[in-house]
Amino acid sequence: MSNEDDGWGALGGGGDSTVDPATLLDRRPIPQPEPVDRHGPARIIAMANQKGGVGKTTTTINLGAALAEYGRKVLMVDFDPQGALSVGFGVNPHDLEISVYNLLMQEEVTIHEVIHKTNIDGLHLLPANIDLSAAEIQLVNEVAREMTLARCLRPVLKDYDYVLIDCQPSLGLLTINALTAAHSVLVPLECEFFSLRGVALLLDTVDKVRERLNFDLELEGILATMYDSRTTHCRQVLQRVVEAFGDKVYQTVITKTVKFPESTVAGAPITTLDPASAGARNYRQLAREVIAASAERR
Repeated sequence: MSNEDDGWGALGGGGDSTVDPATLLDRRPIPQPEPVDRHGPARIIAMANQKGGVGKTTTTINLGAALAEYGRKVLMVDFDPQGALSVGFGVNPHDLEISVYNLLMQEEVTIHEVIHKTNIDGLHLLPANIDLSAAEIQLVNEVAREMTLARCLRPVLKDYDYVLIDCQPSLGLLTINALTAAHSVLVPLECEFFSLRGVALLLDTVDKVRERLNFDLELEGILATMYDSRTTHCRQVLQRVVEAFGDKVYQTVITKTVKFPESTVAGAPITTLDPASAGARNYRQLAREVIAASAERR
């Protein structure tokens, strides 16, 4: 099988797998964020990857919590009918009387009615449940259906520094809505071969949305997740990602740990559940990278 056929070709060549490629990511110091005396307008970041189980929801939860620790106001949007982001903050999707579905489909519902305050200062949530799956069908007949989420978010963008959208693992109309509303896309990428295969398709979709719906959409960055430096496979995958995407790969690498599933069960981010853990340190570093990149764009 050729490189082109097996999915490796588009993502660079080989390399010395005896070297931990995570060391290649130490490009420059990541500054401590400056405190802010005012908030907004928000930068909207869509967490997207059509492959499930790569760490989208975990990243949304813990990046949001880490940004809030640094004094930023964050709105998280659960845009997956499975409601995993909501569960990650102790919200039972089955008990929701009003959710992001109502915000999308009912003009009389305002975003302030749907926003749910979490136990973390400055961190708010737009929760979702299985009702959201109906929106994908119902939006098909709407005028400017791809713009629905952007219209819904507009009234509160001045109140937040970041809006993080947790997309469902598909490239359907809900994800297109998220990409149309967003300034940028953050791609969590599991350090596993089959995760690489879908990246080109996702980036092709991002290009199409940029050309047709959202001219300012850009790639925020690619985040390596579930990394285990003890395995040759993880090192090879990370090395190929670095070779292919260069500076678009975050210096932060999210290491594999059992603490993440435990935090989901507890309904709290790892930065709260185990603030001294490697996972919490990883996401604080990622938050610093995101804040530094935002400062450079101003």
